[in-house]
Amino acid sequence: MRVLLTFYADAFRIAIKSILEHKLRAFLTLLGVIIGVASVVVVGASISGLNSYVSTQVSKVLGANHFMMNRMAHSGEMDDKEFEERNKRNRKIEWEEYKYVKARCANCSEVGAQDNDRIDINQDGIEMPAVEVRGVTENMEIIEEKEMMLGRFINGSEVDRSAKVCVIGYDVLQKFFPDEDPIEKTLKIRGVPFRIIGVEEQRGSMLGQSFDRMVYIPITVHFQLFGGGGGIQIHGASETRDLLVFAIEDARTVLRNKRKLLGSDEDTFGVVNTQDLGNQIDQFTGAIAGVVIPITLTILVVGGIVVMNIMLVSVTERTFEVGLRKALGATRQQILLQFLIESASLCVAGGIIGILLASGVTTLITILAGITMTITVGYVVLAVVVSSVIGIVAGLYPAFKASNLDPIVALAKS
Repeated sequence: MRVLLTFYADAFRIAIKSILEHKLRAFLTLLGVIIGVASVVVVGASISGLNSYVSTQVSKVLGANHFMMNRMAHSGEMDDKEFEERNKRNRKIEWEEYKYVKARCANCSEVGAQDNDRIDINQDGIEMPAVEVRGVTENMEIIEEKEMMLGRFINGSEVDRSAKVCVIGYDVLQKFFPDEDPIEKTLKIRGVPFRIIGVEEQRGSMLGQSFDRMVYIPITVHFQLFGGGGGIQIHGASETRDLLVFAIEDARTVLRNKRKLLGSDEDTFGVVNTQDLGNQIDQFTGAIAGVVIPITLTILVVGGIVVMNIMLVSVTERTFEVGLRKALGATRQQILLQFLIESASLCVAGGIIGILLASGVTTLITILAGITMTITVGYVVLAVVVSSVIGIVAGLYPAFKASNLDPIVALAKS
């Protein structure tokens, strides 16, 4: 065992010495491996960062443990046939059905209602087109985890008595009250004056839709202004993410019972939730990874070819050394391992430098772009393992060639 350890230690020392004797050549050889490893790790960090960023935005915009039910709610793509079937089968959700679900959904921490319409708002010669006016129950603040910049949200008393109050989004604030406190000011919606009681914290946009171009009013007033003929949305939330599935199933069962649907009957309403949206995002980023990662791995393969070429040159340069060692009793296996250790050491060194480079790049992007990029262990392991394997594979042929040299011929060539 001691002899074996001594051999490997000597082999590793000789390999490092050989690399250090040709520093520039070794560095140029490693460039392909360094860039390949750095590319894999940076791409992995970008995908992880994108997932984290989108998940944060979804939670910020919709709330973390949130589901919604309405006539045509769905997640993912819907073909024409499915749309036609749903359009014929599904019925709008009525206010009485919302109250029924609210009273009976045991696994729901909150059940609220919402009705949406989009209008142009004109006030004091200023026009803002396509503003979404949302009629809401008071607990929509909790369900969507809203944060207030100024003032407060609508309360239950204002919903019950159809009070003419509103909460505005950040874009509406900037449009009509850019340099003043809007609280207790008036905003006219369809000619009806509403007293502003709060301003929602800026939420940003997602999938091209701004969530700051909003005005919230009590849902009872919304029915008076817009009629509510298209049905409403039922929104629910669970205490924890793990309970969301149970809350959705509970609400779904309650609504099916209200509509007297049999076990074999299709739902006559749709359901979407934040988990489904998160899964779609995961599929999207997974598809990106499936395309980009193999492309970046080809850079590592190219780097391996360069390593193989340099190792062949190294065998040619060290023909006398190989011949001398074999003449002194070195076996084929020892010569083979010597050159394999050297090529593997080259690629592992390139992998380590590549990871350090990737760390610097991701830190720079995080600082400049403001998007947190997380280097994941999986991609680091993938990059190091692939670079090591490439180093061994790239060194196989040169090592095999060196181990087969005839010591007499090798010494004679020198």
